[in-house]
This record gives sequence, structure tokens and C-alpha cells, in this order.
Amino acid sequence: MNNIDITLSGEEFFHRYGRKKTVSIFTLGCKVNQYETEAMEEIFEKDGYIVVNSEDIADIYVINTCTVTNLSDRKSRQFISRAKKLNQDAVIAVVGCYSQVSPEEVSKIEGVDVIIGTTERHRILELCKEAKKKSEKINIVKNVNTQKQFEPINIDEIKSKTRAYIKIQDGCNQFCSYCIIPYARGPIRSRRLEEIIGETEKLAKVGFKEIVLAGIHVASYGKDIDKTPLTDVLKAVAKVDGIERIRLSSLEPTLIDEEFMKTIVNIGKVCDHFHLSLQSGSDTVLKRMNRKYTTSQYKDIVNLIRKHMPNAGITTDIIVGFPEETEEEFNQTLEFVKDIRFSKIHVFKYSPRKGTPAAEYKNQIDGNIKNSRSEKLMALGEKLMFEFNSTFVGKTLSVLFEEESKREKNFIEGYTTNYIRVKSKQEINNIGSINDIKIKEAKDDFLIGE
Repeated sequence: MNNIDITLSGEEFFHRYGRKKTVSIFTLGCKVNQYETEAMEEIFEKDGYIVVNSEDIADIYVINTCTVTNLSDRKSRQFISRAKKLNQDAVIAVVGCYSQVSPEEVSKIEGVDVIIGTTERHRILELCKEAKKKSEKINIVKNVNTQKQFEPINIDEIKSKTRAYIKIQDGCNQFCSYCIIPYARGPIRSRRLEEIIGETEKLAKVGFKEIVLAGIHVASYGKDIDKTPLTDVLKAVAKVDGIERIRLSSLEPTLIDEEFMKTIVNIGKVCDHFHLSLQSGSDTVLKRMNRKYTTSQYKDIVNLIRKHMPNAGITTDIIVGFPEETEEEFNQTLEFVKDIRFSKIHVFKYSPRKGTPAAEYKNQIDGNIKNSRSEKLMALGEKLMFEFNSTFVGKTLSVLFEEESKREKNFIEGYTTNYIRVKSKQEINNIGSINDIKIKEAKDDFLIGE
């Protein structure tokens, strides 16, 4: 974002900066959405727009939507309404997964001028300009299932100097019974290796030390182009001078086997942090979800990771209140979570998505039961996170410092390779550097070191 005071709005903003073109992009959802938002911001900035925050008056509002849950859809609609109240004359563009799966619903929302799905985001500026001249809505959402090639949306100007995301893959072929994403993102499409390396080299030149390889279903990388394995990407990125850490976003557990682990250990730069989506610790629920593994297989994979990387952080997502989930099945999940000893858990209450098989299942779970199960699992997750973090008190860990602490004065904070947040009393100029930190104390969700 340009170096301006984004807390200003209205007359104060225009008095200080003059009447310049402004755009605000509101982002919901995953790291892939965040990457695509940054790319869209850059498209506008190259045309002279100033990017302001979501509370400011802007000429154009872009809502980059998520549709994983009904709550995501509702948040998107709320922001559309809020944007129109901020500036009645603004152009409002809705892009992303919600508009992809429900374009007609989005087109009925008052104030929406441009509707784009999960392709052709690179046309956002062109279409917003066109919308200013037209009175009717512009809707270019097309059938994403016909999309066969990875559609790049590039970032040329880097806004920070710590951790960078690179989108290497899009789409998903898994069709879990609860998930709308394959319908929103279409089939798997992988980015060409040479393009990934080109972006990595650019990031390294401006000072990035950590790269996060992101996608909708990263484990399927390469299956659509020359059968290039994900490990080839890791090897190539590791060879780029200046890159010291490589982190993988969420992975399908079945990707990991003995050969995969031996390869990434030999590479030496792959972080010992694995986000392995579990979704349930009950085999019967996993089967209804159409997940492609059992709890026994999942546990074997975790044990394999810890054999090669003993201090690995294992994080996960779990859905509670899936249709027909019994108390016994939920208790199986609780026991499995205790057995695995996750370092962090993201808990989601099941949300029916129209068009998915699970939405038609009988015996949908009552909301109060979902709330109760969610609270129990979150409490267990917090306990396990503290226990995991506590094992590192007295040890020295490598930390990439990313920002000033928002609560502790004169502290900066960052992450270890196994994805534990660490705060340390350091000079601000250490932000962007990797330091060895002696851990002194464990807090609820972070460590204190020096």
C-alpha cells in the first residue's frame, strides 16, 4: 500500500492528498485470495490509484469473496451494502468464489456493477472503467470447469520484506461431500515451474527470505502438466540465492510418504511445519465426507513426519457438527486430537453449502450442539498448543522477525520454522532478519525469547 494515512476519510483525506483516484479491496478467505488481492491492488496502483482501507471513501470498491461457509457469503453482502453507503457513486465489483458459484444471487444485490468469478481478475481495472460508462451490470462469470490452464495474475512490486506467498496452483478435483470449492475454482491447474522460479528470484532480490507455496490443493501440483512432482518445485525454489525458508500451505495428508520426507529433509530449507487437513477424527465421518484416508493412515503420516522432523509443528482444520455426527463420533475426534497432539487447530462448525452432497444429508446437526462441540474442541486445541509451545522453553530457535508487537512495547515478533509465534525485545531494524532466540517463557499462543 502507498505510504499514506489510511485512517483519514472524506474531506480530511482529500484536503491532505488532493482529489486522487482511490480503490478499496476487501478480502475474505484463504491465502490464495490474499495473494490475488495484492495482485489486483497493483493493477490499480499502476494506473495511478491510491489503495485505501475498507472504512474510507473510495471511487471503486472490490470485494474479493469466499464461499466456504454461509457466514462468508453474508460478510460479502454486508460489505457490499456498507461500501454503497460510504459512496453512492462508487463502482462496486464483486469477484471470487461467491460470485463464481452464485452469480445470479450477486447480480441481484443492489449496487453491484461488476461481477467476476475466479478467472479473469486481471481485467478488474478495465471492467471497472467500463462500468462507469454503462448503466447495466457487467457480468463475465463463466463456467470454470472448462478452464484447463493456470491463469497467472502477477505481482511485480513487493510491499513487505519478510514472508512472501507465491500461487503455484489453482482448482481441486477432490470433491469432498461438504465442500463447494471444486465448483468455485474448477479442476486442478498448475503453474509452470519456470514462472514460479522467475517470481521467486524477483522476491529474493528485494530481500525476502521466506517463500510460502500456496494453492487451492497444493498436493495435486503437477498432475496436469508433465507429471511434475511438488518436490521438483521445492528443489528449484531452494536453489534461488537469498531464499532461506520454504513453507508449504495446507496439504492433503496422502501426499506425504517416506520418499517425500527424505527429499525435503535433504533440501534443507523446507520448514518443519505441516498443515494437514484432518476434518474429523472419526473414520465413519471421514467416509461420509468423502475424505481419502482413514485415521490410522493419518496417524502413520504424522509419525513419519516426526521421525524425520522431531520438532515439526502439525496444524489442522476440523469440522464439527457434520451431518449425522453422533456424540460417539465427536468423542472419537476428541480422543484422536489428543493422540496426535496438534500444535494448533482451526475449528469450523459445519455449514451446508447448496450444491454439495452433504447439504442433502438427513439428520443435520442442531446449532446448539455444534456450538458446544466447537467450544470443547477449541479448548482442547488451546491446551495442546500451550503444551507444544512449552516444550521449547530453554531452547534456542530460529525466528524470522516480521513486525512490531501490537501489545508489548519495544518488542518485535515473528515465526519459527515450525510456526510458533515468538516475541522478543529487539531493535526495530531486526525486522526482516532471521535470528537465533533463546526461549524464556511460554504464553497462551506465543513464546517470549531474547
